[in-house]
Amino acid sequence: MTTTNKTNNKTSNKKMVIGVILLTVIIALMALAYNAFREKPVQGSKEITIVVVNKAKESTTYELKTDVQFLREAMEEAKEQGLTFGTSEGQYGLVVNSVNGEAADLNSGSAYWGFYVNDGYCNYGIDSQPVEDGDVFRIEYTVYIAE
Repeated sequence: MTTTNKTNNKTSNKKMVIGVILLTVIIALMALAYNAFREKPVQGSKEITIVVVNKAKESTTYELKTDVQFLREAMEEAKEQGLTFGTSEGQYGLVVNSVNGEAADLNSGSAYWGFYVNDGYCNYGIDSQPVEDGDVFRIEYTVYIAE
């Protein structure tokens, strides 16, 4: 091997090492940013509303005064007011299959239960969707139409 080839190999190796280090730093910064800016659960007493809209577009409202941090816990508390729901473990986490006895199956019926918070889609599953004072959650029977 000539001196020129050895120098080129050393330069190439240095560039690769620098590239790996930069990539690692970028990933670490992205993880820190995600943790700093993601929604966090709020502790303490809060008043929230859960509205269930069924297939017939009829709604049932559950008012809660709660200390829970996540939506699933609030839904569990709303069972005292008559809310029922069934879940299963899916590929991406917990899937709500039925609410108040009404099933929605995306695979067989092109329907699912859509989850909204303050009129926007929930960003997380019910196990990790934070609950804040004044939140209005809507659980709506939704028919998926492919375009």
